[in-house]
Amino acid sequence: MSSSTPHRYGLRTAALLVVASMVGTGVFTTSGVLLAELHSVSAVLAVWIVGGLVALAGALSYAELAAQLPESGGEYALLARAFHPAIGFTAGVVSIVAGFAAPIAACAIAFARYLDAAFPGLVPELPAAIVIVVLTTAVHFAHLRSGARFQDALTIAKIVLVAIFVFGGATKGDLSRLAEPFDPATLVSPPFAIGLVLVYFAYTGWNAAAYVAGEIDRPARTLPLALLLGTGGVTALYVAINAVLLASAPRAELEGVVEIGAVAATHLFGATAGRVLAAVIALGLVSTIGAFVVTGVRVYDAIGRDHPALAVLARRNAGGAPVIALLVQAGLALLMVATASFETLLAAVGFTLSIASGLTVIGVAIVRLRHPERPRPYRVPLYPITPLFFVIIMIWTVYESILYAREIALFGVATIGLGLLGYFVLSAKNRANPA
Repeated sequence: MSSSTPHRYGLRTAALLVVASMVGTGVFTTSGVLLAELHSVSAVLAVWIVGGLVALAGALSYAELAAQLPESGGEYALLARAFHPAIGFTAGVVSIVAGFAAPIAACAIAFARYLDAAFPGLVPELPAAIVIVVLTTAVHFAHLRSGARFQDALTIAKIVLVAIFVFGGATKGDLSRLAEPFDPATLVSPPFAIGLVLVYFAYTGWNAAAYVAGEIDRPARTLPLALLLGTGGVTALYVAINAVLLASAPRAELEGVVEIGAVAATHLFGATAGRVLAAVIALGLVSTIGAFVVTGVRVYDAIGRDHPALAVLARRNAGGAPVIALLVQAGLALLMVATASFETLLAAVGFTLSIASGLTVIGVAIVRLRHPERPRPYRVPLYPITPLFFVIIMIWTVYESILYAREIALFGVATIGLGLLGYFVLSAKNRANPA
C-alpha cells in the first residue's frame, strides 16, 4: 500500500485540516438538544469536555499508527495493516459512506439552512446545498495545491470569526449561569452516553490528518503535532463557544432549541445578530465541506491503488487531484442531499464511525504485539491508558446507541456488511484475473 504521491502538506495545512474538519455546524446546533436530555448546564459542558478528551485520546493513538505507517487512506490503510485487508476495506467503505459522503451532505444541507437564515429567500435550500457541494469539489478538482491554499484561507477566516463571537459573548453573557451544581453520577448515566454520541458529529474530523498521511512532509514529526494541535485547539474552542452559548440566556429558553447559536446571538447582541451569526456559520461550513472533500477522496484513491478492478479511483489529473474519486464522492453526497434529511444523516455518522475508530485504536496494541521490533517514531503517551480510555468510551456509547435507536445500528450493520461483501467479491475477481 505504499503511496507514490509526493509530499505536499506541512504542519500548518495538516493542523488546519483537522480544525476545518471539526469546526462545523455541530457545535452550534447540539447544546440545546443536550440541555433537553441532561437538564443541566454544567452537565452539558462536561459532555463537551469529555468528548474533547475522547477525541484527543483517539488522535494521539492514531498518530502512533499513522507515523509508522504514513499512508493516505485513514482507517482503510491502518486497519488493513493492523488486522486484515478485509477489515481495512470494510472500514474504507464505512468511511466513504458514513465518514465523508454523509457529513458532506449534512453540512451542505446545514449550509443551505443557515444561508437562508442569513439572507431569507436568496436561494432555495436544495439548489444551495447542491451548488456548494459542486463548488467545493471543483476547487479541489482544479489543482491540489491551490485547493490547499483555499482551504487554509477559509479555515483561518472561520477561526477568527468564531473567536470574535466568543470574546464578544463572554463580555455580555451571564457567566453565573454556568455555575449550576454538577452530580458526578451523571458521567456514567445513559443520557450522558447519548450526549457523547450527539457531540461525536461535532468532533468528527479529529483524525483528518491521518487520511493524508502519505502526503504530509516529515510525517513522523508533523502528523502527531498536527493531530495534537488541531484536536486540542478545537476542544478548547468548543468549550469556550458552549460557555458563551449557555451563559447567553436562561436554561429554559435554550432547552431543545436546535438553532441555539442564533438564539444566543440575539440575546447577547440584538435582533440582527442571529442573522449575522448564521452567515458566519454558513461561511464556516464551506470550509468544513472542503475539508471532508480533501480527506474523503484519499480513501477512494487508496482503494483504487490496491484493487486493480477499482484502479480508476486512483487516477489523477496534471494538478495531482484524484479526479474520478472526487466525482464519485460528490455524486454520492449529492444523492444523499436529495434523498435524506439532515437529522437522518447525523444519526448515520456517530454509531458507524465509533466502531471503525474503536477498532483502529485497538490496532495500536495489535501492531505493538505483532511487531515489537518495528521503529516507532512516535509513541502514544500514557500507553495503554490513553487508547484503553478511548475504546471503553466507544464500546459504551455504541451499546447505549443500540438501546436508544435500533435503526442506527441497522444502518451501521448494513454498511459494514456492504464493505465485507465488496471485499470478497473483489478478492474473487482478483483471483480469477490475476495481474
